[in-house]
Amino acid sequence: MAGSYDDRDGKIWMDGQLIDWRDANVHILTHAMHYASSVFEGERAYNGKIFKSREHSERLKRSAEMIDFEIPYTVDEIEAAKKAVLEANGKSDAYVRAIAWRGVGEDMGVASARNPVRMAIASWEWGAYYGDAKMKGAKLDISKWKRPSPETIPCHAKAAGLYMICTMSKHAAEAKGCSDAMMFDYRGYVAEATGANIFFVKDGEVHTPTPDCFLNGLTRQTVIGMLRDRGVTVHERHIMPEELEGFEQCWLTGTAAEVTPVGQIGDYNFEVGALTRDIAQSYETLVRS
Repeated sequence: MAGSYDDRDGKIWMDGQLIDWRDANVHILTHAMHYASSVFEGERAYNGKIFKSREHSERLKRSAEMIDFEIPYTVDEIEAAKKAVLEANGKSDAYVRAIAWRGVGEDMGVASARNPVRMAIASWEWGAYYGDAKMKGAKLDISKWKRPSPETIPCHAKAAGLYMICTMSKHAAEAKGCSDAMMFDYRGYVAEATGANIFFVKDGEVHTPTPDCFLNGLTRQTVIGMLRDRGVTVHERHIMPEELEGFEQCWLTGTAAEVTPVGQIGDYNFEVGALTRDIAQSYETLVRS
């Protein structure tokens, strides 16, 4: 599938029913468009089965609660809707996007309690998020923007508004010929990439930032479990910028990114080593099992 995302064949589930792709529209005064009152999930289906589907649906519901609205569908109903979308579009390997938002209604200011909550689910074919970086290692810029304090945002919600600085960071990175950008947090610790968690390897042990001000990704949790099952020591901790020079390997994790090796962050270089390759291949095997 190629071309503009608003001009494609297929079906999108919207507010309880499957509709033609091109008819899945919202009004210009939709609250989410003006005030970012929206949450979403990015998921991947492999061989017709969405990896950790129910966990994604549960997180979508929690994210909505964190930004003060309730999705009017149960987890079971969301699961059934995702299945219906895949079947309607004839997809077995696909990316799945579930999104819920405050729609248009009686309120058009910051407050929107009287506006209905709407939901949609779409799916499409999407290859490697970072292209050939999955083989040779992604090149990352270092963003000037920092992940904010949890006192300032609902940092554990997968909410649309929290991605504004990620978009700006990724645009700046791409302008420099990079695939993505690594972000520090408000304290100056290493945090994550714009849409993926980050891991480092040193002396056979793995180090990954503590997710205390950013999303603790489902792929991140899966990979930590895989490493510990192998007997690899995993340190979840605060990582200082000056430590980057001493790490030997690096990779990113995320539903879209899957497990992607990193070859460079700013002036720091990393090898695509044996542990990185093993985890990437083992994750690929796991999601297709």
